[in-house]
Amino acid sequence: MPQPNALRIDFASDNVAPIAPEAMESLIAANAGYAVSYGGDEYSARAADRLRGFLDTDAEVRFVGSGTAANAIALTALCRPFEAVVAHDLAHIGVHEAGAPTYFGHGFQIRGLPGGSGRIDTDALDAVLAEPDSAHHQAPGALSLTQATEFGAVYAAAHIARLTGAAKAKGLGVHMDGARLANAVAAGFDPKDLKGMGVDLLVVGGTKAGMSCTEALVIFDKVLSRRFDARLKMSGQLPSKSRFLSAPWIGMLESGAFIERAAHANAMARKLAADCGLSMAHPVESNGVFAHMTEEHHQRLTKTGWIGFRNKDGSVRFMCSWATTPAAVEELAAAIRATA
Repeated sequence: MPQPNALRIDFASDNVAPIAPEAMESLIAANAGYAVSYGGDEYSARAADRLRGFLDTDAEVRFVGSGTAANAIALTALCRPFEAVVAHDLAHIGVHEAGAPTYFGHGFQIRGLPGGSGRIDTDALDAVLAEPDSAHHQAPGALSLTQATEFGAVYAAAHIARLTGAAKAKGLGVHMDGARLANAVAAGFDPKDLKGMGVDLLVVGGTKAGMSCTEALVIFDKVLSRRFDARLKMSGQLPSKSRFLSAPWIGMLESGAFIERAAHANAMARKLAADCGLSMAHPVESNGVFAHMTEEHHQRLTKTGWIGFRNKDGSVRFMCSWATTPAAVEELAAAIRATA
């Protein structure tokens, strides 16, 4: 067990992990010689092709350095300032991005809807979409989904299609926050299904999947790609040395590590859930463990050095990453049991 006050942040988030070897090797390879700037380089083109192959689509692809920026830029392209983005009431865009989407969007509202384990309830969406327009309220302009969800749940393809179908019937744009899409795919979700589901803009997470600070913006609706680079430039997300955002994707996608590493993280989460002796607040479907834990128990565990994040729903979250080892899982599980 860790010594008291010797902080162990292994499970605080999946973004505390180092860069995976496959991503690092690609970064080093991209560092050789000169390359065209602002996304015109061979690495960005190759990475975009690999991502198109992964999704089985001919969509436009751009690479940015922040998931928050990616979400905000995507939503701004879909929702006008006098409209609202409909999302789960505990979605990352509404709870953990410090108002960035509404700031970028010049005032659009994020309207939260209920649903178990972060998945939007279809009846709740139907009710919002059935409301009459009014000059005094911000009517829905876009739908935002998260796959895997904030609570580690994975939407079934039929559930996504039901939600996006209802949104499209009312003329809404659709955004998907795929910060942990790799984990959802490793859990059985087929990414090739997305091209026919009505998703207009998809954010594919690289940072949490084992890369450096890089996220991919996939533009399924090519109408939205017009002047998109100018939108990125205005948002500070068109870096000159863009090859260093795109190169990690080459190594992760060409080697298969993008999904293989996510599958390992998922397996570590299942192991922790089985070994820790706690009851689960949400099903363990990806790489997160969301457990019931009293405040007293949580404080005792924290004093031993282990960091776990308490969510707004009261559960305590432990995230596994590509770098999580069985030994670390066993250490944490033992500390949880010892401090119960």
